[in-house]
Amino acid sequence: MRSNFHTHSHYCDGNGSLREYVETALANGFSALGFSGHAPVPFNNTFSIKDNQYLDYCNEVRQLKAEYAGRIDIDLGLEIDYIPGMQEDFAPLVEKGGLEYTIGSVHLIPAPDCVPQSGDDLWMIDGSRYQTYDEGLQRHFGGDIRRGVKAYFHQQNDMILRNKPTIVGHPDKIAMHNRGRYFSEDEEWYLDLARETLHLIKECGLICEVNTRGIYKGRHNDYYPSRRLLREMKDMRIPVIVSTDAHSPSDLMLTEGAMEFLKEIDYPEVLDTWRQG
Repeated sequence: MRSNFHTHSHYCDGNGSLREYVETALANGFSALGFSGHAPVPFNNTFSIKDNQYLDYCNEVRQLKAEYAGRIDIDLGLEIDYIPGMQEDFAPLVEKGGLEYTIGSVHLIPAPDCVPQSGDDLWMIDGSRYQTYDEGLQRHFGGDIRRGVKAYFHQQNDMILRNKPTIVGHPDKIAMHNRGRYFSEDEEWYLDLARETLHLIKECGLICEVNTRGIYKGRHNDYYPSRRLLREMKDMRIPVIVSTDAHSPSDLMLTEGAMEFLKEIDYPEVLDTWRQG
């Protein structure tokens, strides 16, 4: 089966209409497609679905699901940011939209002891500019990378325990803009933090995505989670699902050898759909 459940469109920071994604998926032999736009967040930004368009997004996905029934399975999802003090409970968005699945992710980290009031109070670890990562680390964590990375993983752990999303999105994305400058991903302090998150994913019975976007965008040289962590996850038998984190229809096929790698290491729990989790 060919599928992708981490998909962004013109409703958020992606390019292309929902229908264009469906037609591209069909043309490439997909059997399933899940839409997971960036959830609305309570501050002005350029990346998330706007509050007044959220139901339009949900309704259009449902319309396409009905229209293409029998040709491709279409699922309504959302990638929801967990932001302490600002957006902590996923349930209202799930209930309002009638969602079928969620991807829980951390992209924005409040400074220690800060109740965020706006996007300016958050460390953005994502995006195309590594300078934004560097500036946020200095402003919110005084340049202390260990403190910042610890905050990231602890925030992710809180998200897992509180919301139990269907899929945990790119669990070690904190490494993307590091680029080997601040720490090595082989250092034990870093690995211990990542392992704690992985154990929680296992204990809560969640799916972990294998996200390929960092590679095909040239921002990272590994998957999220990394090959090293995936080898450890193999023994933990954490279910994984490959996603391209598509932001344009042509991204849907950019799996960057992830399925081949998982087969090579004989990974035991590779899913075709989140429903198998």
